[in-house]
Amino acid sequence: MDLPFKLLFFYFSAICASVFLAFCILLIVTTSQYPVIVRSKKEKEFLDPVTGNTILFPTLDDKPCKKLSVIVPAYNEENRLPPMLEECVDFLESRCKQSNFTYEIIIVSDGSTDGTLKVANEWCKKLGVDKLRVLALETNRGKGGAVRLGMQSARGAVLLFADADGATKFSDLTKLEKCLCDKTGVDYLKNHEDLTGKMAIIVGSRAHLEKESVAKRSFFRTILMYGFHFLVWLFTVKGVKDTQCGFKLFTRDAARLCFDSIHVERWAFDVELLYIAQKLHIPIGEVAVNWTEIEGSKLTPFWSSVQMGKDLGLIWLRYMIGAWKIKQCTKKD
Repeated sequence: MDLPFKLLFFYFSAICASVFLAFCILLIVTTSQYPVIVRSKKEKEFLDPVTGNTILFPTLDDKPCKKLSVIVPAYNEENRLPPMLEECVDFLESRCKQSNFTYEIIIVSDGSTDGTLKVANEWCKKLGVDKLRVLALETNRGKGGAVRLGMQSARGAVLLFADADGATKFSDLTKLEKCLCDKTGVDYLKNHEDLTGKMAIIVGSRAHLEKESVAKRSFFRTILMYGFHFLVWLFTVKGVKDTQCGFKLFTRDAARLCFDSIHVERWAFDVELLYIAQKLHIPIGEVAVNWTEIEGSKLTPFWSSVQMGKDLGLIWLRYMIGAWKIKQCTKKD
């Protein structure tokens, strides 16, 4: 290597290091270490469509009074939401008839511009506000923001996040519950109060379907999928094969800790959520679930992959340099 080339390489490396350092300083200066959760007065209330009254949502700090809360984020889902709710309600109501099981469903309309809110309110009128409540966000927050606010409005000892498309069969909840029981040593269906102070997150997984999906996908989409999995492993979450499945079960305390700290409000929020859980040493289980691709996805493969890849790198960097911090680093007793 001759001297001019060595000098050129040195200057190039110095410039790159300076730019990276300046970028890190900019992140630290302009970023809030803890998430700033903005929620208007209207978004803290839900409407009883029968009486016309507005009622204040509870918070995760309140004592649970239901066994299960189902959080359903919905952005322009007027067509896919009804069949999902049919299956969900049929399953939950059958449980209620067989035992002292109690539940609630919280539909979070994420600034929808179609008839999603109307559909949700019709179901609320049908079931009553004790079993179904609608959280109407005034602007679109993103899936992560919608799930967070739904979780923070729940009354359940156990909280399930379920996508509005109904891609996962609701009966698979029993698989997640069994894993939850194994992780916590508590069967919440018998006594949900014993879950107080217990931490666990159970992730529905489509990893077992990967070979079949690869056979149906184009080579380009397969490369994007494997690239995303690699970046997740490299930057954030290790040991979880499918971070993105929209079917996750939380104990109340685990949900409170994790959703208090997540910053990402778009598609990559699942990754930050599990990253936080691993940093807090919250037990995570992964369970294979049935999954069917439903038409109407809001994701575009290439640009969504680029956005998620950028988010993954920034999640890692922000936590590494201290621009982001986790609110509580110890489990609540």
